[in-house]
Amino acid sequence: MEKIGLVLEGGAMRGMFSAGVTDVLMENKIEFDGAIGVSAGATFGCNFKSKQPGRAIRYNKRFCKDWRYSSFKSLIKTGDYYGADFCYNELPNKLDIYDVKTYRENPMPFYIVASDCNTGKPVYKELKKCDANELTWMRASASMPLASKVVQIDGYELLDGGITDSIPLKYFESLGYSKNLVVLTQPRDYLKKDNKLIWLIKIMLKKYPNIVHAMKNRANVYNQEKEYVFEQEKLGKTFVICPEDDLKISRTEKNPDELQRVYDLGRKVMQEKLEEFVKFATR
Repeated sequence: MEKIGLVLEGGAMRGMFSAGVTDVLMENKIEFDGAIGVSAGATFGCNFKSKQPGRAIRYNKRFCKDWRYSSFKSLIKTGDYYGADFCYNELPNKLDIYDVKTYRENPMPFYIVASDCNTGKPVYKELKKCDANELTWMRASASMPLASKVVQIDGYELLDGGITDSIPLKYFESLGYSKNLVVLTQPRDYLKKDNKLIWLIKIMLKKYPNIVHAMKNRANVYNQEKEYVFEQEKLGKTFVICPEDDLKISRTEKNPDELQRVYDLGRKVMQEKLEEFVKFATR
């Protein structure tokens, strides 16, 4: 039997599109042999393993205007735009409880990608327990440069996985997932351009020259990865879900209606493609 994987790109609040996609998959009892998420693809995608459709859009709409969740006030007070303690402790443990029991009982492996600041290379980590240690790994995967502190965990110094491997299809194929659903948060014709803030990144991360180099090269790597995704699609090995047009949403969107709009777009695209995907997965 071929192993079928789910690959979730990040993109901050563009991840609401992916949340819409994965909720439709859950509602239709679609299962995968494994899943991997990058940045927002990790923080929202983990709800697929815990089988909690609706959770990502619910808590994002509820807390998007709360300074503890995301704000410059949080960045100044804590060093993280997305407040670490609020997002990865108070929210999942008290305010919108994450179903850790179901997560652990679900046999589907769930992986995240983070970026090693010292080597400038991706680090892949399977999250088996979703305990405090692994939630810190998840936070690392979504720790955007300039908006987050470097995350220190298990001997690593980490930042956002999107810096080094935004679409980890090749990695998942290397684990034996020969057929994959890849969820992108940019349209097909999107080409990433060089980061205009690289001068500031050089200053802020001067201690980590390899991650600065990775940031400088990120556009090239991303565009090559996306090209590879579409090559695999032509070969019939990958099924791609992506928005038809630019989602036109801020990376730090605070309007609940905008979050709902992008979430609904993800639902619409997946619903329209569901029958086609089932045929792909079962052939």
